[in-house]
Amino acid sequence: MKIQLENIQPNEKSSFHLLHNPKLNDLFFWHFHPEFELVYIEGADGKRHVGHHISNFKGSDLVLIGSNIPHLNFDHGIKTEYHKEVLHISASFKEKVFTEIEELEDVYELLDKSQHGIAFYGETKKTVGAIMMQLQGMGKFEQFLKILQLLKLLAKSDEFELLHSNPIISNKANKQQERLQKVYSFIDKHYSKKIALEDIADSINLGKEAFCRYFKKNTGSTFTHFLNQYRITQAKRLLLTGRNISETCYECGFESLSYFNRTFKKITGENPSDYKNRNK
Repeated sequence: MKIQLENIQPNEKSSFHLLHNPKLNDLFFWHFHPEFELVYIEGADGKRHVGHHISNFKGSDLVLIGSNIPHLNFDHGIKTEYHKEVLHISASFKEKVFTEIEELEDVYELLDKSQHGIAFYGETKKTVGAIMMQLQGMGKFEQFLKILQLLKLLAKSDEFELLHSNPIISNKANKQQERLQKVYSFIDKHYSKKIALEDIADSINLGKEAFCRYFKKNTGSTFTHFLNQYRITQAKRLLLTGRNISETCYECGFESLSYFNRTFKKITGENPSDYKNRNK
């Protein structure tokens, strides 16, 4: 699976797009998209990584993420059973509808506020989470009404915390997406070989130091850590297809078996051999 701008592309006339229980826990998927995202996860302890914010959640989480804010999949690394619902809201729908209907002005303000990243708790999380788990079984119109209902509940709730003190808004969102897309594509194409910092920096016309600052600012991670995360994700996939550990190490761009083993354990919490045996 490539790491890149997530291209959601629902029906052109659709305002919402629902992902019912997508399982991405074996993948490191740092991504962004123009759509607003409401994600609910239940039955797990995990990491909440939205923009520059990193924290842990326990049991369940409900987060509203603004347009073009990079974030990590909330089930990354989770090994227990869990349930997840993801709702995407068209960015154009916010401007076309919520500004025109007086009764939905508070929802418009909610989506504006989501550029901070918003984590909900208490009864709000419980009630909205229950609604989201019902959406999959509904017809389109009934689903539409329920989504408006849950957005109104979120807009009126005082059970929330902002994940950033300032909103994450880019007036150059399209240019930013294109630039990050180039970086992600470069990684996907070359991860199996040694990647020189000069080469990837040059791919987006930056010097080494400027690239490191840019990458950390826009992903919340150092380039080396991000690259290792991606390589280990690919390594896990290869191990599951029957590759031995030595083959996997070098096919994923690691130059020594000892470093591969240390990195694999640091990121996943177990050795490659244990992971391979556990998933036979």
